[in-house]
Amino acid sequence: MKTIAIVAALPSELQPLTRGWARSGAVFRGRIGEYETVATAAGMGAAAVTRACETVLAATHPDAPVEALISIGYAGSLSCGLRPPDACAIREVVDAANDERFPAESVAGSNPAPVKPQRLVTFDRVADPEAKRRLAEQYQATLVDMEAAAVARFARAHNLKFFCFKAVTDGPNDRLPDFTRFTGSDGHFRFPSFIAWALVHPGYWGALRRLGQNSREAAQELSNFVSRALSGSVE
Repeated sequence: MKTIAIVAALPSELQPLTRGWARSGAVFRGRIGEYETVATAAGMGAAAVTRACETVLAATHPDAPVEALISIGYAGSLSCGLRPPDACAIREVVDAANDERFPAESVAGSNPAPVKPQRLVTFDRVADPEAKRRLAEQYQATLVDMEAAAVARFARAHNLKFFCFKAVTDGPNDRLPDFTRFTGSDGHFRFPSFIAWALVHPGYWGALRRLGQNSREAAQELSNFVSRALSGSVE
């Protein structure tokens, strides 16, 4: 039996994919193609997703160890060529903290993906338009997130194959709040604090409405893309 593990930061990134799966605590169990699959979302940031990686490995049966670790989730676009809710495979992850690079495995299949595999850079906070332009120029990357490098590093340390799939929620010129301000040390988002802040910052209301809609559509696109990719129908 082949087992793969999927790690996300937010429950909403997993929700369409794991709908109908069995759940035990924070761990979902289901099947994608020929793979038995375990999945979890443990919060935002490197420390949280590292804990998530440990959780999914501990949740697998010794007779069916994990063969591959997969990072999925939302990403910001650094290029006008990628727009919400585009979903795609990642070919390389770059950690902006130390310039470390992690190649991602490709998935062979019969039909080409609508968006070619991209280079993604992992940044330690929500990137504003100025940071997005700087990251795009420095790394020749087209997407930015906050977690993929930590998952890739964990996979390398445990001799696991690494895959990465992302869906776009915001464009290169979208200015969003710094959500890390409202993220606890456990990686979980403090919604009451954020809502209280947002109520007195109406300048962000339009961007937040768009982000909410984009996120819902991106999560569904991501679910469809990952299901096709891991069933062997996306290159």
